[in-house]
Amino acid sequence: MPRPRKLRFIDGPPIVDRFRPHPFHSKGREDVFLPLEGLEAIRLRDYEGLTQEGAAERMNVSRQTFGRILTQARKTVAETLVLGRGLRIEGGHFEMPSRDCRRRRRGRGGPP
Repeated sequence: MPRPRKLRFIDGPPIVDRFRPHPFHSKGREDVFLPLEGLEAIRLRDYEGLTQEGAAERMNVSRQTFGRILTQARKTVAETLVLGRGLRIEGGHFEMPSRDCRRRRRGRGGPP
């Protein structure tokens, strides 16, 4: 039996939850799903420029786990760009601390 997954920390909800190429022709092109922890990994490493160790600590995961999350997220983004697919940011296995840190919101699940 596999070990239960640890919830990953993310700082907050994304500003947008969908990207589509312009013009978007949906015939034969399905959206690609990026979990919120994948977006958080890209944000911390590529946008904020943190090291993998620092970013992993912020997400409450090991450096190896952070590396796997980041690799999969980058592959997903590359797929949307190369194949001209839409990108939907939703789901995942994360915990989002509230502003006052007294209550935490949890998110589970993935694409339908």
